[in-house]
Amino acid sequence: MKSKSGVWVVCLFMLLSFKMFAQNEATKVNSTIEPLLLTISNNKTTNLIFPYAITSVDRGNKDVLVQKAQGVENILQVKAANSSLTETNLTIVLADGSLYSFILNYASEPSKLNFIMDTRDKQLQAIGILLNGSDNEARIKQIAEKVLSKKGLMKRPKDNQYDIGVKLLGLYVNEGNLLFQLSLSNSSNIRYDIDQLRFYIRDKKVAKRTAAQELEIIPVHILGNQKFIEIQSLQNLVFVVPKFTIPEQKYLSIEVMEKNGGRHLSLKIKNKQLIGANIIQ
Repeated sequence: MKSKSGVWVVCLFMLLSFKMFAQNEATKVNSTIEPLLLTISNNKTTNLIFPYAITSVDRGNKDVLVQKAQGVENILQVKAANSSLTETNLTIVLADGSLYSFILNYASEPSKLNFIMDTRDKQLQAIGILLNGSDNEARIKQIAEKVLSKKGLMKRPKDNQYDIGVKLLGLYVNEGNLLFQLSLSNSSNIRYDIDQLRFYIRDKKVAKRTAAQELEIIPVHILGNQKFIEIQSLQNLVFVVPKFTIPEQKYLSIEVMEKNGGRHLSLKIKNKQLIGANIIQ
């Protein structure tokens, strides 16, 4: 009898252990971030208002257009490039390290256009976090101004199309930020209106039937005129982004797109150039 009782105790122990293991595994599987469903249109802009500054944005494909609202750091504007947008995703990381994930679908008339993303805070209002709203941001602006006044140290990468040029003059690092000193020139008699000036991390080679992966880097501060380039003129800008490096199979692309025009420019920056950034204090 004792032998049978011992067997039953062992079996019961094994059963309980298996049940606890299964529960633990189930808990691990359920520890996920469920994406939020969002519909966007190509003729209306959707505004996502976050509790902290946006540090990076990853789009599922190029048919999703995103940009930070001018003058603020915590409002992202989202739009479809066209009405043929198929289901895709959008991932956003904030300055406090939190991650927001969205599943995007197209709708010609979205029912809602403005979203406050932190509903836990009943006092949160749809007010942007100003660029110069803290001592740290004031320090970033000071360093950017110092970079803007520096003489260009680099001759490339550069690109020229139809008398419009863009060139990387300098690349600097200060604490947790990289600073890109860019030169924009217009040798034509037609003013160049800037539609987009953006930073992307992209794959060097994309295999056939494989979707290209790209990550947009959102600047934390921009110094200089990013709206237009006057005729027969030259101007410099400084873009401050959170510091990063990239694998050898990827590169950083800086793109300048003309509004209602075809004079588009791009720079390709390798990881070794990022690593060689000059320290600025």
